[in-house]
Amino acid sequence: MEIIDGKLMAQQLKNEIAAEVNDLIAKGERPPHLVAVIVGHDGGAEAYVANKEKNCLAVGFRSTNLHFDENITEQELLDEIYKLNDDPEVDGFIIQMPLPKHIDAQKVTEAIDWRKDVDGFHPVNVGRMTIGLPAFKPATPSGIIELLRRYNIPTKGKHAVVIGRSNIVGKPIASMLMQKAYPGDCTVTICHSSTPDIKEQCRRADIIIAALGKPGFVTEDMVKEGAVVIDVGTTRVPDSTKKSGSRLCGDVDFDNVAPKCSYITPVPGGVGPMTNCILLKNTLSARKNNLPG
Repeated sequence: MEIIDGKLMAQQLKNEIAAEVNDLIAKGERPPHLVAVIVGHDGGAEAYVANKEKNCLAVGFRSTNLHFDENITEQELLDEIYKLNDDPEVDGFIIQMPLPKHIDAQKVTEAIDWRKDVDGFHPVNVGRMTIGLPAFKPATPSGIIELLRRYNIPTKGKHAVVIGRSNIVGKPIASMLMQKAYPGDCTVTICHSSTPDIKEQCRRADIIIAALGKPGFVTEDMVKEGAVVIDVGTTRVPDSTKKSGSRLCGDVDFDNVAPKCSYITPVPGGVGPMTNCILLKNTLSARKNNLPG
């Protein structure tokens, strides 16, 4: 059994990105510029954006945060997005979710120029990804693909079971794994809340992607010997032994499942560290006018 070290892989990726940025600057070109748009006050969103800014600085990016009051109208926010679309000094930007209830999140997403949509949620990027064209892809699924690649984990002809059907993780990772590429070429099964035989489906899997947000959902009896298990879960659960009073828990019962696996990601320290790095990678691609393959 080998534990997939997301922190180490993320650092490798950041080093590679930083080297490319240094090359751009050495040629007299400007560094990539990533903008984050935040509406209102959400602790989780603000922490994510702060981490994003820290990573941007670490690799030599220019980073800007635009913080708007939660009472901003939908049209005012759309006008700000149109400005970013038209700004030649902005390579990519993200609209941090959640948005206030009076703003249509889908309308906002569709207003973004898909060529600056480094989050990979615009319908054009989703469509291009689905049919195998170069596109900006969502960060978490792309991080999973990057981990599989960097650990040289075989995927061709393997049976992958994805637990969860969200637009953020479940659907896009299923699409990526079925593409005729590496990592990919998998036979993919998607399980969700209406799947009656999830345990049986998982027991057949060579690769399990757990992305449903239920702590410890994947248990030892659901995993066959030698399976690869990727845990995307990040749920905070009470823990009196921690100074904060809580700890981050994945969707997999790690202690009991890990001994059966060939590879497994921990929580924290697995998929999570890759997410911000993929955002950086997408922004660098946008700066170079080169959509990821």
